[in-house]
Amino acid sequence: MAEVLDVAVVGGGPTGLWLACELALAGVRVQVLERRAEPVRESRALTLHPRTLEVLALRGLEGRFLAQGRPLPTGHFAMLDTRLDFSVLDTRFPYTLFLPQAVTEALLEARARELGVDVLRGHTVEALRQDDEGVELEGTSSAGAFQVRARFVVGADGARSAVRRLAGIAFPGTDVTRTAMLGDVTLGEPPSQPAIGISSTRGGVMVVPMAPGVHRIVISDPLREHVSVREPVTLEELRESVTRIAGTDFGMKDPRWLSRFGNETRIADRYREGRVLLAGDAAHIHFPAGGQGLNVGLQDAMNLGWKLAAVVKDGAPEALLDSYMRERRPVGDALIRNTLAQTALMSATQETLALREVMSDLLRAPDLNRKLANAIGALDVGYSSLEVPAPQVDAPLLPEWSGRRLSDLDLTQDEGADIAIYAALHPGRWLMLGFGSGPLPRWEPGWPPRATLLRAHRPVGRAEFRDVGGMLVRPDGHVGWAWAA
Repeated sequence: MAEVLDVAVVGGGPTGLWLACELALAGVRVQVLERRAEPVRESRALTLHPRTLEVLALRGLEGRFLAQGRPLPTGHFAMLDTRLDFSVLDTRFPYTLFLPQAVTEALLEARARELGVDVLRGHTVEALRQDDEGVELEGTSSAGAFQVRARFVVGADGARSAVRRLAGIAFPGTDVTRTAMLGDVTLGEPPSQPAIGISSTRGGVMVVPMAPGVHRIVISDPLREHVSVREPVTLEELRESVTRIAGTDFGMKDPRWLSRFGNETRIADRYREGRVLLAGDAAHIHFPAGGQGLNVGLQDAMNLGWKLAAVVKDGAPEALLDSYMRERRPVGDALIRNTLAQTALMSATQETLALREVMSDLLRAPDLNRKLANAIGALDVGYSSLEVPAPQVDAPLLPEWSGRRLSDLDLTQDEGADIAIYAALHPGRWLMLGFGSGPLPRWEPGWPPRATLLRAHRPVGRAEFRDVGGMLVRPDGHVGWAWAA
């Protein structure tokens, strides 16, 4: 057997690739095992949300994605007529970024390879055994059988995760009860608006431009919703449903990709079993409403990455890994709730149509609209668990700040140079941030953290920082501890 890895990541989709990037940035020996022989060409996901763009910005990578995507200032909840307004949110990225998943994966894989990650395609994991020191994986590839041993294994291998099954982690939830269809097609007579949504008792249709000459059509047809998710979609089936619901087929032809998907909804019983952990779709699946799955997976990886690196490289206690589920399971539960709610709102009944009108009216209230936009964009995620000892400081601690997400604010350093908070976090280390001239506290967490020291003036125009003397910021941009001025 080859040299023991620090971490083997099973699954080379966005979640697995981003986790590998985070680990490699910290100097962890990591390898990605991907079942698919070739990169994905189809794009089930099309959107990066504000918090995901912040995650990328925390490592200085947002420009690569912004250069290839299209910012959209609004989003949707259950295809309601009233759009969610992202433009008012407290972030440098007050929009969703329209970017096909295939492009996102290509950019993440390029980054992983820059950092020296081995991405091994055509590798199917078939057996897993773990002991007190590590995990052994066995499987097959185009070159024959392979074996890998690592101190830890992360299953980022999707809804049908082999890692989850082999580790004996239950995946409770509900089976498919209804299906929907999508097609990436050429439209000879596209709608006059860039994107449209139609809902009636006949069903729902959404039409979105994908690329020059190509549109995505998503259909929820009550006459076809009990067709098995395994039955291939045909262009004629798509055309018939769209025509019945929308009154036209928009001149559709030349299908690039046709797919059927269902509302199976599940969440893993636990995110960790010994030295095996789960992230992304391996941990939670749901009806793809609101474009949240890929985004929550990347955010899972961001939470897990620094913790796994701390255990592997910095001597942090393995108990730190338990905080991954404590912090991310509530996010998974919230994801399940809001996608179930959206699925219910997309039923084609008179009662549901009335409920949709009520919801659309409610979302015209700015506070409600902003609250839901924050939730879909994942800007409302905070963590209540305190995973490291407090710094030793001669000032009261401010527990209300612990776990809070920081926006990317501009700071002026004592010597006059400006720096953004996220720029100080690009190396993936902790940030000890002090406001004013007082001494920075001593921090002795029992394992040697990799920390950047920064002294700066308080952010201009942000009253909430007025009485803050400083803070210890986690590598994922959430506050660990803060103390009074």
